[in-house]
Amino acid sequence: MSPFEHGEVYVLDDGGEVDLDLGNYERFLDIKLTRDNNITTGKIYQSVIDKERRGDYLGKTVQVVPHITDAIQEWIERVAVIPVDGKEGPPDVCVIELGGTIGDIESMPFIEALGQFSYRVGAGNFCLIHVSLVPVLSVVGEQKTKPTQHSVRGLRSLGLTPNILACRSTTELDENVMEKISRFCHVPVDNIITLYDVSNIWRIPLLLRDQKAHEAILRVLNLKGVAREPALGEWTSRAELCDKLHEPVRVAMVGKYTGLSDAYLSVLKALVHASVPCHRKLCIDWIAAGDLECETAKENLDNYKKAWKLLKGADAILVPGGFGDRGVEGKILAARYARENRIPFLGICLGMQIAVIEFARSIVGLLDANSTEFDPNTQNPCVIFMPEGSKTHMGGTMRLGSRRTYFQAADCKSAKLYGNQSFVDERHRHRYEVNPDMVQQFENAGLSFTGKDESGRRMEIVELPNHPYFVGVQFHPEFKSRPGKPSALFLGLIAAATGQLETFLKKGVPKTWGLSNGTSGLKSHRYVNGSKLANGSLDGIYSKGNGIHV
Repeated sequence: MSPFEHGEVYVLDDGGEVDLDLGNYERFLDIKLTRDNNITTGKIYQSVIDKERRGDYLGKTVQVVPHITDAIQEWIERVAVIPVDGKEGPPDVCVIELGGTIGDIESMPFIEALGQFSYRVGAGNFCLIHVSLVPVLSVVGEQKTKPTQHSVRGLRSLGLTPNILACRSTTELDENVMEKISRFCHVPVDNIITLYDVSNIWRIPLLLRDQKAHEAILRVLNLKGVAREPALGEWTSRAELCDKLHEPVRVAMVGKYTGLSDAYLSVLKALVHASVPCHRKLCIDWIAAGDLECETAKENLDNYKKAWKLLKGADAILVPGGFGDRGVEGKILAARYARENRIPFLGICLGMQIAVIEFARSIVGLLDANSTEFDPNTQNPCVIFMPEGSKTHMGGTMRLGSRRTYFQAADCKSAKLYGNQSFVDERHRHRYEVNPDMVQQFENAGLSFTGKDESGRRMEIVELPNHPYFVGVQFHPEFKSRPGKPSALFLGLIAAATGQLETFLKKGVPKTWGLSNGTSGLKSHRYVNGSKLANGSLDGIYSKGNGIHV
């Protein structure tokens, strides 16, 4: 998936490569999803074609209705009973997000399938929440309801009737506007939720609670008698603290896709999660890696000077993952600046690899050191293609998903930040790795590989022991960061940038940031077919692509 089209590619524990929607669900609900929770048109069509080839349909003509729509419903019902919160037994409610916009041709089979599904499971087992935009004309401040009216009319014509309307707007809806929407859309005023702009995204659940959105959902699903009030105490304090942070911490993000912040969404969220316990307001300085290179100085001197000014003014430097050779030399220059000037540095995936290349060139003296990804003929291949990878098929052939990393030294910064565990499980997505045959040469020169896989030949964590904070990791720690449980390595980066690292290393990571996920606390009653449908998202920053998330 191209980051410019889809935003980041989010990786799940089982190695599923999905879009950033599932990352939002994992972070907000503190759950672990699987690739089966992401249903795409391609997956459905593939399963139907496979059945037809096996002869399951006995030679009948395969059609969108009923074969595709039945396959969608079967997938939902199969996945709905699998718990994702670590508890036993099937869940009480299955949340379904149908992405896209009403009227999109791509989502038609899914809309038809859910129309059939709602009729089949019956009232009380299906709650449809329709997310719609209520634009505000900036000149007069008038809130326009026509888009919502047309959207609901289009939804009804396709066989789905919304129980609840979630109206996205820049300002809170006026009472007369809500009454107008209720009248024309045939939805009770109590079931119209206004989702207006707030100071930080963590206030969204509080906004929903204050409007009793949970009660509206529970009413439709006949669950009011078995649910408790939302427990949002810790969530509230975190949202309030976030608004009170004013002292900045500047992080230079040196990447390839800096023109689209969604390309690094999980990295941004992990930085925010780490900044709050350090009581700092996060400020990101976006730096296109290519702008740091000498070629840019010749072609666009202003961009070159601006990039270096931002880099030199940062409290910390982060180089995220990426593919391809564009901007690689700029990332290497950023790693060199961080190493030489003792600026806290975190390199993720490719960021770790370029840190090793920079060290090989500057300290070991291997001036042509490189990755075979960028220079297949290099005489000093510091980074090489993994033996089990495929050079002919790109889809799903990387080292993906959760893998175990064993710490090689107890006194290293990464091990201390992870709570002095002997190992840690983190998610991976890469095709290249540090050349194990050159590791001894690097370690003799002062680079420390503090984390390795079970074989001892795959380098997972690299550190510079005599640096305030210079860490590179082959995995992606941002994917497991949560609002109340920040990633250890991101916390280390922000702590080092704000002069708090030694305190954290001595006292340990604060235990007062546990996540309260704010669920209603349903009792053990089982409503397997209870479903919620959201057409889009609550905060308006996604979704992209087609298909649904279960």
